[in-house]
Amino acid sequence: MKVKAKSAPKTEKIKSAIHIAGFTGTFSTANYLDDLSIIRNLIFETTSKWVGFLMKLRNKVVKLFGLKTEKPEDFYTGFQVGGYIGFFKIFNINEIMLEANNKRLNFRESIYNSYETLFNIKVSTLVKYNNRFGEIFMTIVKPFHHIFVKAMVNQAYKLTARS
Repeated sequence: MKVKAKSAPKTEKIKSAIHIAGFTGTFSTANYLDDLSIIRNLIFETTSKWVGFLMKLRNKVVKLFGLKTEKPEDFYTGFQVGGYIGFFKIFNINEIMLEANNKRLNFRESIYNSYETLFNIKVSTLVKYNNRFGEIFMTIVKPFHHIFVKAMVNQAYKLTARS
């Protein structure tokens, strides 16, 4: 497995969000061949069957708590600011910064190429709790989130290593 837990990179987008985040987590891998739009697809569009199954289960459970699981009205998949990757809205493409907000928490996912010699791709999660329920929810979800994101980044690495 070529994925490591790391601290969040010090990009401008992350620095502006990290000071308000109640939860952060970063996984890093290597990909020197593809641009960020391809890497984004490898991470979010090629999940293993068990991750896909658990994400569907997650959507059913969180819907009970009033969290969004359906596509928003302005949904489109163009790789540009305002487009979507899954239920995340793209609001920056130089460092891919995705967002999903609701009344309980604000969620950011960053995909960044640091151009380091080892482990250049950084996938960072930042979550701001908007209320106590958001904090409780993330406490429950945190261990699963760690497993999901690590598996998704690892899957992307394996697909890159095969090509």
